[in-house]
Amino acid sequence: MNDNYIAGQWVAGPDTTLNINPSDTRDVVGEYSRASRAQAEDAIAAARHALPRWAAFTPQQRADALDAVGSEILARKVELGDLLAREEGKALPDALGEVLRAGQIFKFFAGEALRVPGEALASTRPGMNVAITREPVGVVGIITPWNFPLAIPAWKIAPALAYGNAVVFKPAELVPGCAWALAEIFSRVGLPAGTFNLVMGSGRELGQVILNDPRVDAITFTGSETTGRKVAQAAVGRPGAMARFQLEMGGKNPLVILDDADLSTAVECAVNGAFYATGQRCTASSRLVVTEGIHDRFVAAMVERMRALKVGDARHPATVIGPVVDANQLQQDLSYIALGKAEGAELVSGGEHRATIDGQPGHYLEPTLFTGTTNAMRINREEIFGPVASVIRARDADEALEIANDTAYGLSAGVCTTSLKMASLFQRHLQAGMVMVNAPTAGVDPHVPFGGRKASSHGPREQGRYAADFYTTVKTAYVNP
Repeated sequence: MNDNYIAGQWVAGPDTTLNINPSDTRDVVGEYSRASRAQAEDAIAAARHALPRWAAFTPQQRADALDAVGSEILARKVELGDLLAREEGKALPDALGEVLRAGQIFKFFAGEALRVPGEALASTRPGMNVAITREPVGVVGIITPWNFPLAIPAWKIAPALAYGNAVVFKPAELVPGCAWALAEIFSRVGLPAGTFNLVMGSGRELGQVILNDPRVDAITFTGSETTGRKVAQAAVGRPGAMARFQLEMGGKNPLVILDDADLSTAVECAVNGAFYATGQRCTASSRLVVTEGIHDRFVAAMVERMRALKVGDARHPATVIGPVVDANQLQQDLSYIALGKAEGAELVSGGEHRATIDGQPGHYLEPTLFTGTTNAMRINREEIFGPVASVIRARDADEALEIANDTAYGLSAGVCTTSLKMASLFQRHLQAGMVMVNAPTAGVDPHVPFGGRKASSHGPREQGRYAADFYTTVKTAYVNP
């Protein structure tokens, strides 16, 4: 049995859930304990009790603990990558890359623990000195999605601990294996009991406990826009002190292909951004905005390239596209494919559900490409979260930019061009938190800020040194010597 981790102890919940491999639904990855509401409250109490002691640890002690976590993740890359691919369905090369990124994130924030920023200023009043320092915000509730079961927890947990906060971690119910493996590593690095807590189970039940408890000072959430808005409402609607909150809520990301783009580069950017990780990324290129002069050649090259994408068991060496994460997500993807057809889009590649591959029952979906779409169609307005992309034809660069920005979201965007002038123009005017030039819209380095605009994100950026803006509170002190 794989139990919850509360106050430094492994604690069984009142019931369990089976972790099913989406590549082979006959395969049970493991049985994981589901925490009760009372146990979630116990975890919050444990974090509150541990907070003063952990905050008093020296920067070097915090750095050493995070470095140990990062080192073990990297040393176990093959094992953890296999687990990630098995429980989430991400193709093994992508899974291994995610493990590498998680380890690097902990290593990065081990360094940041030694570089907590502050300032010393002269006052306008004679003889006075001013010290501006950063202190832990307190107990942080961390609620993460299923699509990056190691990397997203890493980029939330690592800075929270680096800056002296205590953590209550609630992973997505679909991916308890990676979360439990991370907790098991934390159980051996010498943190005070209660500094790091893991509660597995229902987001509706446990997440609500975290949102409503006044002992939780800050909440960081990645997931759907609908749930993110509920997090915000709960955080500001508390009686007494409001909770600080940080939201990452997805995207409908454009990749613009201009007439002068290198065709092979554009196709690889589109295939990677739209279909790798089975399109289950908030940064996926779901809208391909293509100008007239290259449109037909691009579509033909995309269809040809998509034929070479091997769909299959996530852990098979030849697989490029693994399964959709579960039956519910598969049904959502298929419903959007049906909607696209009903809206008049032309399905030019893929779109078929395959119940079995090589004799294995799984949630397989062929990468799907629509053409003849408009930006008004629902398939171009709503986040599908699967291997489904649409081509939108634009007259010229000006219309392409207008279409790209015509969305409620603003997480990531890209442009493929060989013109420095066009690259600079789109870099400046694309309304997104992250812009890629001749590169896939998905994927940023561990040390740079991650986040978007509009309905995609709310609050300070994640990752990099910008994480201090969320996980610390600023104090201004005047000293009259």
